[in-house]
Amino acid sequence: MLNAVELTTKVEEVMEHVNFSGVVLLQQAGKTLLNMKRGYANRSEELANQVDTRFGIASGCKIFTAVSVCQLIEAGKLSADSKLNDVLDVEFPLWDKGITIQQLLTHTSGIPDYFDEAVMDDFSELWKDRPVYAMRRLSDFLPMFQHMPMKFAPGERFHYNNAGFIVLGLIVEQHSGLSFTDYVEEHIFKRCRMKDSGYFVTDQLPRNTALGYIDHEDGSWNTNMFSIPVKGGSDGGAYVTAPDMIRFWGALLGHQLLNEEATQQLLTPHAHQEDEEYYGQGIWIDRKGEAIFKFHVMGFDPGVSFMSSVYRDYDLQLVVVSNQESGPYPITIAIEEALA
Repeated sequence: MLNAVELTTKVEEVMEHVNFSGVVLLQQAGKTLLNMKRGYANRSEELANQVDTRFGIASGCKIFTAVSVCQLIEAGKLSADSKLNDVLDVEFPLWDKGITIQQLLTHTSGIPDYFDEAVMDDFSELWKDRPVYAMRRLSDFLPMFQHMPMKFAPGERFHYNNAGFIVLGLIVEQHSGLSFTDYVEEHIFKRCRMKDSGYFVTDQLPRNTALGYIDHEDGSWNTNMFSIPVKGGSDGGAYVTAPDMIRFWGALLGHQLLNEEATQQLLTPHAHQEDEEYYGQGIWIDRKGEAIFKFHVMGFDPGVSFMSSVYRDYDLQLVVVSNQESGPYPITIAIEEALA
């Protein structure tokens, strides 16, 4: 068991150094080791972050999309080898006809992206010519990539892709009869007892939700309201609390969301990114030699940063959520150094 007192001191030092704003929750074998909060959920009103404050998690919720698709596979409505053309009634005229669901889940499809993180680094740039308040449904994203050509042949290599998860969300909608966000809230959040989580609209946020803050070099700041889509979807944008994320990990690893076989497929390293970092289905997987060190999800948007990891060999679950653009990474590294 990790020493909670020493760990608290170490994490507090990192928080102070990076001027962290958010929540850190660490559990081992069901026991809470760290339950820390810092900064403001609302700077103007000086409302402090609380352990149960809701935070945006950007791409960290791609895991919810993957679980949704895998539930439909488990129900026999799809298969991992199903061709995109056979399971979605949307035309992609320039795309390869052999693209599979598995390739979309593992970022190996080769389709174009509406936000290619290899060539763009500022997500907010997308919304200068396109009003964020108009981005309310998954179909609203289609004009941004639907008629673009393939980037590479399906299955050729790993390349992180947001549009692929928009497409997966549209598949969920077509085969479930529900909007994507309704599906996740009904079949994942309710099942996990994630009662405080949801896909909230930025101009109608519920109480106890942190506003995302973009800090500038001159000391000024603004919220991220005009820098992210008004409502999240299958590629990112859900809001969760740190305790709810711990509940999600417990339900996923306890086979309450998927059966054992489907869970194992989700957690299998299907694609290699670089060094010892791999990708499963909607989840990052870090190896150390032949062993798996951790499963983790992460998300970064203007005013949002998030990392959550599971270290199975240590029976450890970590959630770091922030309403600023950085902070979770150095805190996660500090905790991993304590493990070593």
